[in-house]
Amino acid sequence: TLKNDAPIEKNPEEFQLKQINKEKLYKFLREMEFNRLLSSAISTYGEPNFEDKKEDTKIIQTQEKISNKNYFLIKDIKAIDDWIKEAEEVGELAVDTETSSLDPHQADLIGISLSSKIGKACYIPLNHNSKENINKDLVLKKLKPLLEDPSIKKIGQNIKFDFIVLLKQGIKLSSMEDTMLMSYVLDAGKNRHNMDTLSEIHLGHKTIAFKDLVGTGKKEIKFSEVDLEKAKNYAAEDADITFRLYKKFYKFLKEQKLINIYETFEKPMIEILAHMEIEGIKIDKDFLKILSSKFQKKIEKIQKEVFKLSKKEFNIASTKQLGEIIYNDLKIGGLKKTKKGGFATNASVLEDLAYKGHKFPQLILDWRQLSKLKNTYSDSLPEHINQKTKRVHTSFLLAATSTGRLASSEPNLQNIPIKSDDGKDIRKAFIAKKDYVLLSADYNQIEMRILADLADVKELKKAFKNNEDIHSLTASQIFDIEIDKITFDQRRKAKAINFGIIYGISEYGLAKQINVSNHEAKNFLNSYFLRFPEIKSYMEKTIKFCRKSGYVNNIFGRRSHFININDKNYNVRNFQERAAINAPIQGSASEIMRLAMIRLSKKLNLKRNFKTKMLLQIHDELIFETHKDDVEGISKIIIDEMSSVSKSDLHSFSIPLTVDLNIGNNWGNLK
Repeated sequence: TLKNDAPIEKNPEEFQLKQINKEKLYKFLREMEFNRLLSSAISTYGEPNFEDKKEDTKIIQTQEKISNKNYFLIKDIKAIDDWIKEAEEVGELAVDTETSSLDPHQADLIGISLSSKIGKACYIPLNHNSKENINKDLVLKKLKPLLEDPSIKKIGQNIKFDFIVLLKQGIKLSSMEDTMLMSYVLDAGKNRHNMDTLSEIHLGHKTIAFKDLVGTGKKEIKFSEVDLEKAKNYAAEDADITFRLYKKFYKFLKEQKLINIYETFEKPMIEILAHMEIEGIKIDKDFLKILSSKFQKKIEKIQKEVFKLSKKEFNIASTKQLGEIIYNDLKIGGLKKTKKGGFATNASVLEDLAYKGHKFPQLILDWRQLSKLKNTYSDSLPEHINQKTKRVHTSFLLAATSTGRLASSEPNLQNIPIKSDDGKDIRKAFIAKKDYVLLSADYNQIEMRILADLADVKELKKAFKNNEDIHSLTASQIFDIEIDKITFDQRRKAKAINFGIIYGISEYGLAKQINVSNHEAKNFLNSYFLRFPEIKSYMEKTIKFCRKSGYVNNIFGRRSHFININDKNYNVRNFQERAAINAPIQGSASEIMRLAMIRLSKKLNLKRNFKTKMLLQIHDELIFETHKDDVEGISKIIIDEMSSVSKSDLHSFSIPLTVDLNIGNNWGNLK
């Protein structure tokens, strides 16, 4: 209960806000991205100062109350003709599918919504628990010519999902546009790109929530059981909002001269990734079962060692119990707590303690790593095997990172460790089908090559052109030793610096990684920048540009936004600075990979005599499944196409891109 007799000397009226510091208020609302509130505040308190007016005016202009909604439930097959005619006249059609599942490979089609005019949309029920359903086969037969017509734009929000769902029904969407990807090109790093968020930011409209229709928990129902009037309002709104967003985003992309990024790097990937997802990859279920057993034995062995050191058994997964052991029982570290007041036992804390020579935290790290591998992969991957195809179909996420790099989910195949033997064992579970092999094509040191190109690092460029060992060269430079006298340990340290520089590594981070003192690590970094001054200059210029503009560009012009680059909190600011240094490098590498995939997709479609499919894209690596008889021919095509991206019209690289090719029966044993 609030205390209602607090000793207040002033009258309540004296606490009334007499005046507003509108610039401070507007600044706060801008930073928090409360765009509707900002628009309302400006309407109430007046315009901002000249410096901020341009940005705030743009925000106000994007606010558009959704009114005059004309949403129709299609009850007669003939009524669809008018919607087809309107789409043909306009040349644009927003389309959205309602399904029984978020997995497009398992989903049944429940209904389709359409919109070709702002404020006007319809919903066609196909598979509801209702007598008002329209025959699905007749609807799809009627819509097929329209949806496959390349002269009419088909607009969707994450349209890759709809492409897969409709392809299963015998319809191949053409001339696709995607509002999620448009938003991603415009605002990567600024906000999420799901439709509900975009509607609030750009239209000032809160959409109907899916959970409000179907409920949650035990009371949750299927979408096919939702009242048709409610289903119509929800589904038609999706199509209407998508159409409205498309109109705005296309204009923004043109104004900000980002339309080429969207057209070149995003749109072609929709169909390429859809077909990769549909193809999937074969998994050795029996091998995973054996691997789970192996991991379990290792976990139990580590647990025994942990309990021996702690002198008692406890729940290792409990941060509270683990913290009590570390800080109270073993007393191996100074007390560290989380923001909520609990014991700090995260990875960085454990790594610090392990770095200082303590065995206990290293065992905990090993236990966590093995438990994660077992739970996330060896135990879970079999659950993702599609019963019809007997393969695993991951979902590639196009708008999940701030740099353009792809992510994947259900299952996530991007985070399988490659340095540890246990991580390599997981990869052995991914196998080729009978008479086929897996082929891996991996860009060699692509991020270092991009850094050399971006920063115009003469020594590195020369080494790449001469095909020299870049890490030995770096070791030679920072240790001031002839290249043929470099030791294995010196090369290892140089390699850590090379890759660490790309991610803005600190002297403390480097010290931990190569097991030297902070002072030694600082000297290594100073020596590195002395030998490669262009890299230091690039880093300084990148941070300066980002502080001023709020974003950085990669070599092709894609933007990654860092809205907290000027934050007063040192840790927040420092993290954003390091990310800003990395974004143009990682983003450019991602773009190169996209160009390679686009080229290879076209080539494979032309070379139909080859029995080869592109299955996975994992960071700088592409995985193909190819017939044993095609290995030699397809290998040459892959290397040629991936290497030739360096001669792209979009950017001419000053150094070559090289590709490592490996072949085997499983992903872990490629040679």
